[in-house]
Amino acid sequence: MHSANAKWYDRRDSVFVEFCVEDSVDVEVKFDKSKLDFSCVGGVDTVKYHNEVELFEAIDPNESKHKRTDRSVFCCLRKAEAGKSWPRLTKVKTKLNWLSVDFNNWKDWEDDSDEELSSYDRFSEMMNNMGGEDDLPDMDGADDEESADSDDEKMPDLE
Repeated sequence: MHSANAKWYDRRDSVFVEFCVEDSVDVEVKFDKSKLDFSCVGGVDTVKYHNEVELFEAIDPNESKHKRTDRSVFCCLRKAEAGKSWPRLTKVKTKLNWLSVDFNNWKDWEDDSDEELSSYDRFSEMMNNMGGEDDLPDMDGADDEESADSDDEKMPDLE
């Protein structure tokens, strides 16, 4: 049996683990308070995969779920103690060659407050505060074609 490659990331109330196995069948995911057990058969060679993870902190096995897609098996582990950051997925501090951090989904949520505006709302608010067309300074005839500006003189033809 092989270990399936997996990526993980942390959120305020959950930890997400994605087991990257294409065309998986016979998927079994068992959630225990301190352990995640994953197994399946997948790929074109119908390889048997099995991963057992002793988790960094406790989870709520009844609220944890998984979903199988054609490309992977995605697990949502509900933290027993929401709001506590997990610096790693595993209890022991050893590097597992099949496990990596999903930096595309990673977010430093500890610094964010729940009441804080979303990024889009902050951007919209910033754009509104910058002012509109009414706040532009008067350009004193900038639209006039007969401007007395020195760099508007006719340029000589190229030879």
